[in-house]
Amino acid sequence: MTATTDGSTGALPPRAASASETDSTNPVATGVHDVAVRAVQRSTAFLLSRQDAQGWWKGDLETNVTMDAEDLLLRQFLGILDEATAHAAALFIRGEQREDGTWASFYGGPGELSTTVEAYVALRLAGDEPDAPHMAKASAWIRARGGIAASRVFTRIWLALFGWWKWEDLPELPPELIYFPKWVPLNIYDFGCWARQTIVPLTIVSAKRPVRPAPFPLDELHTDPDNPNPPKPLAPAASWDGAFQRLDKALHRLRKVVPRGLRRSAMNSAARWIIERQENDGCWGGIQPPAVYSVIALYLLGYDLEHPVMREGLASLDRFAVWREDGARMVEACQSPVWDTCLATIALVDAGVPADHPQLVKAADWMLGEEIVRPGDWAVKRPQLPPGGWAFEFHNDNYPDIDDTAEVVLALRRVKHHDPERVDRAIGRGVRWNLGMQSKNGAWGAFDVDNTSPFPNRLPFCDFGEVIDPPSADVTAHVVEMLAVEGLSHDPRTRRGIEWLLAEQEPDGSWFGRWGVNYIYGTGSVVPALVAAGFPGSHPAIRRAVAWLESVQNDDGGWGEDLRSYKDAKKWSGKGASTASQTAWALMALLAAGERDSKAVERGVEWLAATQREDGSWDEPYFTGTGFPWDFSINYHLYRQVFPLTALGRYVNGEPFSAKPLAEVKGG
Repeated sequence: MTATTDGSTGALPPRAASASETDSTNPVATGVHDVAVRAVQRSTAFLLSRQDAQGWWKGDLETNVTMDAEDLLLRQFLGILDEATAHAAALFIRGEQREDGTWASFYGGPGELSTTVEAYVALRLAGDEPDAPHMAKASAWIRARGGIAASRVFTRIWLALFGWWKWEDLPELPPELIYFPKWVPLNIYDFGCWARQTIVPLTIVSAKRPVRPAPFPLDELHTDPDNPNPPKPLAPAASWDGAFQRLDKALHRLRKVVPRGLRRSAMNSAARWIIERQENDGCWGGIQPPAVYSVIALYLLGYDLEHPVMREGLASLDRFAVWREDGARMVEACQSPVWDTCLATIALVDAGVPADHPQLVKAADWMLGEEIVRPGDWAVKRPQLPPGGWAFEFHNDNYPDIDDTAEVVLALRRVKHHDPERVDRAIGRGVRWNLGMQSKNGAWGAFDVDNTSPFPNRLPFCDFGEVIDPPSADVTAHVVEMLAVEGLSHDPRTRRGIEWLLAEQEPDGSWFGRWGVNYIYGTGSVVPALVAAGFPGSHPAIRRAVAWLESVQNDDGGWGEDLRSYKDAKKWSGKGASTASQTAWALMALLAAGERDSKAVERGVEWLAATQREDGSWDEPYFTGTGFPWDFSINYHLYRQVFPLTALGRYVNGEPFSAKPLAEVKGG
């Protein structure tokens, strides 16, 4: 028996030989199975010890230093930047600087211009002098890449707040956008939820064009300080880019003649939209970017910092701060307790923890309490669909997501709860909601239905990240797996999702990963889903996936994939330093495909066991999560724990679910 965080006890998987009895890291001495059992035991104990008393798990969500830089810029703009916060943020930002003076957007990645500009400005705010060696190296690199003028729009918006860039040289974003009905192109619901929540407050900022006195000049970041933004040639008028560039020029002229009453009314309507979507914890959407822009927008409309909306908004941003032992302060872009908790629950049950273990029941209770039972913005497209989903974060009732809902259902189904009827009712609502969120092509996006308009990505304003939410293979696979477990493999809606997945398989046998890096994540999601739905391991689509995974296994036995596969799939697909989470994804696919006794699986299990730390955890500096492919990457600190445990547990205990063969499906 092992002690849990709440003082209860629960059985762990069957005991293997202890470290004193045999060398548990030597597969030759003990056999791969025994090594895997020992790794499962250690990992299980580690994960159980990390559960919060309320029942949830949450790992740090690490992105890049733009979160920290923009937090300082926000506080400077509002006049509330204090020395202690600036010092702690600067300590973290300096620690992330690369040898060449730059900052990257992910671990091991190349220097990134906009990230480097924002980090540099933040350090100036914290008191670092421009002639300090680390600052001079950064500014020289920035100038060599085109200076501030070459940075993305969002970076230049932050600089415009202090007069370091001209508002006239930024794309126009009129607040009257709030009045566009949903059938008009470029209405706010044409954008993905994360973009929508950011754009609405930015329309107010764009209309107001505020400038606070700059505490210092930034001439050293321009290639030519006297002419920082020379005119750029327009794309051909017949092209989409050219058309939208000319539309932006027309909007710049239009702002001079828009009736003041109309503009004021539009900004007030946008403010109401923002305030209506503030969550109970004060945040917006559970993510940092909409929160900072919403605070700025409302401040510009006269909301003082002691107004309840503002006070709670700022307090919510403080909760995104992670304080490290050295005194550094890292700001999370988001927090992922629902996602982490359902994945941890799945991992522990698959690893052999009893389904009625007190900590698993507590996790199920917490997840049940997080179900969202009121409509959100998704209801704009599905007004008749009853609610019943789960969000990613602690508080995000407006935007439950399809991926979390599928995984929560899979997690709840694994737990033996004392109130099974309550669990069944919640699962029934989640299944119904996910089915109702199916897009017309048969697949599923993350947050919205048919969020596939081609126009938002064309706007000059949208030069960073994804602004729409089309269906993806990984989300669709998780829904299909969930539906299969619920006995709906033969449901026409499930079969449409399966047909879409088969059609999306890459020629090499892999699947693209939208929310995880990248083809390993996509493949690791789809193969278990197809098998759960009844596909035999001999199916051609699965055999192609197995062959691809075997072909990209690293010499050390693990798997890894660099984020550069999003830009250059031919060169980087399935290639990169081995990581615990990506090795686990590959193993989950291979095990589902019936490859348990293969040499590839054996070597993968050996790699996970050999790289496990003494406390049962794994180290993983690499970013294997995806916010926006290439542009915004995430290191989920719990991924390195939950996915290896899931893979090793399935190796030791077998696949968690079995299914009857599915009738022949088109494709493959």
